[in-house]
Amino acid sequence: MHLLSGELTTPRDAPNDLILAAGGVVTRSAPSGRIEVACIYRESRGDWTFPKGKLDPGETFEQGALREVWEETGLKCRVLQFVGLTNYTHRKGKPKIVAYYLMSADEGEFAPNAEVDQLAWLGLEQVRAHLTWDRDQELFDLVTALPELRARAS
Repeated sequence: MHLLSGELTTPRDAPNDLILAAGGVVTRSAPSGRIEVACIYRESRGDWTFPKGKLDPGETFEQGALREVWEETGLKCRVLQFVGLTNYTHRKGKPKIVAYYLMSADEGEFAPNAEVDQLAWLGLEQVRAHLTWDRDQELFDLVTALPELRARAS
C-alpha cells in the first residue's frame, strides 16, 4: 500500500489490463458524539469491506469514489482527504489499484442493492476486526492515524 500526496494520476507505463478503482472510508458522528465507520457486506463475495468500484471513463479517482460510495450505500458524502492506495490482483487475474478517501456522510440512507447486502456503522474500535481483507485492515490503520479523524474523535 502506498500513501501519495497531491493529485492522483494513472502512470503512463501502466499495463493495459490495469483496473482503476476508487472508494471511501465513510464516517459519521453518532448521537453519542463518537465517530462511526460504514462497513459493507457483499454476500456474493462473502466479505466485509469498504465501498469501492471501477472508475468510469474520464472520471477522476475522487469523482469515482464519491459515485461508487453513493451507488453502493445510498449516502451522499464529501471528501475529507485522500488516505492511500491498495493494489492487488483482481479475482480475474488482472492488476487492480484502488484509491481511498476519508469521507463524511452528509445525507442519505442505505438500502440493500445488487452489490451490497448490508451496511454496518461501527465504532472505530470495532472496524479493523470486522473487515475481511488484510489490505482493508492496513488501510484502516492509516485512517486511524490521520489527524483529521483523531481531531473529530476527541
